Amino acid sequence: MPVVVIGAGPVGLAAAAHLAERGIDFTLLEAGDRVAASVAQWGHVRVFSPWKYNVDAAARRLLEADGWMAPDADWLPTGAELIDDYLAPLAKLFGGKIRFGAKVSAISRLGYDRVRTAGREQAPFLIRLDDGTELQARAIIDASGTYTSPNVLGASGLPAHGEGEVFVDHTLPDVLGADRDRFEGKRVLVVGAGHSAATTLLALAELDDTPITWAIRAGNATRAYGGGDADALPARGALGTRLRAHVESGRIRLLTGFFTHRINATGQGVEVVSRDPSGHEQSVTVDRIVSATGYRPDHSIAAELRLDLDPVLGSTRTLAPLIDPNQHSCGTVPAHGADELAHPEPGYYAVGVKSYGRAPTFLMATGYEQVRSVVAALAGDWQAARDVQLDLPETGVCSSNLAEAQEQRVGLATGISGGLLSASLPLATVSAAESGGCCG
Repeated sequence: MPVVVIGAGPVGLAAAAHLAERGIDFTLLEAGDRVAASVAQWGHVRVFSPWKYNVDAAARRLLEADGWMAPDADWLPTGAELIDDYLAPLAKLFGGKIRFGAKVSAISRLGYDRVRTAGREQAPFLIRLDDGTELQARAIIDASGTYTSPNVLGASGLPAHGEGEVFVDHTLPDVLGADRDRFEGKRVLVVGAGHSAATTLLALAELDDTPITWAIRAGNATRAYGGGDADALPARGALGTRLRAHVESGRIRLLTGFFTHRINATGQGVEVVSRDPSGHEQSVTVDRIVSATGYRPDHSIAAELRLDLDPVLGSTRTLAPLIDPNQHSCGTVPAHGADELAHPEPGYYAVGVKSYGRAPTFLMATGYEQVRSVVAALAGDWQAARDVQLDLPETGVCSSNLAEAQEQRVGLATGISGGLLSASLPLATVSAAESGGCCG
């Protein structure tokens, strides 16, 4: 039976590449109607990382053997370029092994619910699709991501009162392109303190007659601004620097200590009310709301499997202390692989951003190393599976001016990992027992 990979995004396709290299039969299931359907939703966004960090090693070898020419290693691709210039050509190499429109609704063991034990490990996995089709597999690599499971707008992890009664953008809207008419000239509230929020705020700042309010729970925006010119990821550093300038100039109104509690549709617009833990309330009335509060994994499809999930993050219990955002930034997350991703259900691995649960410290390059290790484990090559390493940029080695040079031609850079580098960059080799530089 094949290994089934769920999700044809960057990490799922990297898993397929490693399986193909090792001669392991596989089937790749993609819920969307195209490769990297979730990436396509933010195709207008430029990622932080140059191409040199965005291409998986096994995928590169397969592509180059087919005559593929790698893009400029120092260029920051958009999501659309990531698909067109890398993921789509890679997917073509796998032909009929990829099934589109194949949304997984449930996973179990053939003939076994979660309670039954005797003989369980010898039973194949049973995968049921939304259309009722069922497949069997000897192992599952779940790279389905979190993009379709956004966090709620409410500050306590619960939906704000009235949240379901008004339209809220949970994606990275194409403010300067396809979605411009929905935002230009409107009062817009952006909630969240991460890079997605910053991206949307900076795009909104380019629209005329568009009042912008930015709401965060923290008492100040220092963490959101990041490291500025000291950031080893210049595109990310430039993002924070420019955001801070807009706030200080008054172009963006910043509300701190904002704990979204209630949303009311009124004749004057949408009133968003904050109630902090002390009971103090403040409010803002707007026309549009963009919720950039992150994403969470949906483990419901694996409800009949034996998963050992951390009660806080929803990652594996072993991985959780390595990625806990209360203790770590992306720069202090150590390399990890099959051992840290394993569950009590042998043969099932959640990888990529889904493996991190609700921790925002995931790197695309980390996902590639995860699947390399997992596939090695499935092949029985435990020496390779446990030789986990990452090469990531060291912090504080280059200037955001490098990013600005590209932005003058192609627009602001943002995204999920990395930075623009026009020259070779010192690397920090990270083993499973060490921590390294932050890559996005």
